[in-house]
Amino acid sequence: MCLPAYYSGIMLRTVSAALSDPGRKRSHNEDAFFADDSLGFYVVADGVGGHAKGEVASQEATEQLQLWILGSQQELHALFADVESGDAEARWEIRRLLESGVQSACYMIFGMAELDPEKRGMSTTISALLIGPNSCYAAHVGDSRVYRLRGTEVLQVTEDHTLINYKLKHGLITPKEAETAKGKNVITRAVGHQDHVQIDTVDLDVEPGDRFLLCSDGLHGYFHDDSEVADLLGNGDLGTGVYAAIALANNRGGEDNITAVAVEVDVEN
Repeated sequence: MCLPAYYSGIMLRTVSAALSDPGRKRSHNEDAFFADDSLGFYVVADGVGGHAKGEVASQEATEQLQLWILGSQQELHALFADVESGDAEARWEIRRLLESGVQSACYMIFGMAELDPEKRGMSTTISALLIGPNSCYAAHVGDSRVYRLRGTEVLQVTEDHTLINYKLKHGLITPKEAETAKGKNVITRAVGHQDHVQIDTVDLDVEPGDRFLLCSDGLHGYFHDDSEVADLLGNGDLGTGVYAAIALANNRGGEDNITAVAVEVDVEN
């Protein structure tokens, strides 16, 4: 188990709820997710490819990452202990471990597509979150997202790898122009499109009461602003929150598959 550990003398744990829905317009669901409170590990993947190829890519990616984390338990226990003792280098090592897991999944998916012409071109987004004692770690490719909710403050942990976001960052369009620009769903990075991919990683401190939302763009694409994360997850049961998230996306159009994984860092009873 990765998380159960002390935060200022308090035993912590994670609890979660997850739900995925095909939406109102798609005939099948190419999203996949993984949620394991005993590991403190959570993943959302949004497949690309169509005709079930995206579904294969997203499921393969989540399974590969799960196996990677399971196989790294001994190393992670040691690294988490080093983080608690104040070793800043250990945080980087955990991020590198997560990055290596995503690269492994990328190589596997690309290889599967090379061997089977029907799967050629399949790929997936990945947003993964690993929660440890006092700290958490995210690895990210594509336009799925991880948010952290602390009190009423919402932080978007990940950065979208989309054409629109690229143009915004480089001053090629204004935020106003981005609202109506074409190509909102064009991603610039994906796991499995090639045999290697550039992966973003980040680490953050964790406190009791922190809540996290991992979601595909089928959900966050309907947010009017980040405050809606707090509206969905700020109070009450996590299961109620993810049901409300799916309903929000469907009520606003449901054009895409919708996946939400909600996680809370809680005090062990």
